[in-house]
Amino acid sequence: MSIKQIRNIAIIAHVDHGKTTMVDQLL
Repeated sequence: MSIKQIRNIAIIAHVDHGKTTMVDQLL
């Protein structure tokens, strides 16, 4: 795996986590 791929996965995971916390706050 290249650094670029790892970075993309990290960004996607971070955005995904942000969405779940936002949904949790709304509920």
